[in-house]
Amino acid sequence: MNNTMLITRPDFAAIAAWIPQGASVLDLGCGDGSLLQYLKSERAVRGYGVEISDAGIAACIENGVNVIQNDLDSGLKDFESNSFDYVLLSQTLQATRHTEALIQEMLRVGREGIVSFPNFGYWKARLNVLRGHMPVSEELPYQWYDTPNVHLCTLDDFETFCVDHHVHILERRVMTGDNEVFVLPNLLGSTAVYRFQRGI
Repeated sequence: MNNTMLITRPDFAAIAAWIPQGASVLDLGCGDGSLLQYLKSERAVRGYGVEISDAGIAACIENGVNVIQNDLDSGLKDFESNSFDYVLLSQTLQATRHTEALIQEMLRVGREGIVSFPNFGYWKARLNVLRGHMPVSEELPYQWYDTPNVHLCTLDDFETFCVDHHVHILERRVMTGDNEVFVLPNLLGSTAVYRFQRGI
């Protein structure tokens, strides 16, 4: 296993808190496999990562993470229905082109889905836009011309999406850094984490 220190983000602990010991997990857009390594350590999960970049694939292999190379925008047709307990999309939702189809595929392949994403309604992001600039922050570290993000949203946007697409939200955590936000979360929270399942 690689001895390099992997990045651990605040949303990792929020995700881990919802996943029981030994659960099966599919991590979409897994990058270097940091989240899966964290969940293996904290929850003894088993599962796979899905990543498109060659660098991410190489890092996962070096870090001992099972990984499959695939473009999320082409769907999850290689996975059978209900083959995982949880399907994760951590800090990748905003970079997907076919968001509606991917969320539905997550809920076909997994019993539950978990997503985390930067909240575009965060007050600092709003202030940057008011000043005439696209936000650049720890959560949104790209300039407008090199960003992979194509579908930025706020908490309210995501929750409306879930209602409109028959996705039932089970739990939500909103954070700024390591601190959970309870008051005015769409304004004061920089990162959102949701757990959801198929609605009726």
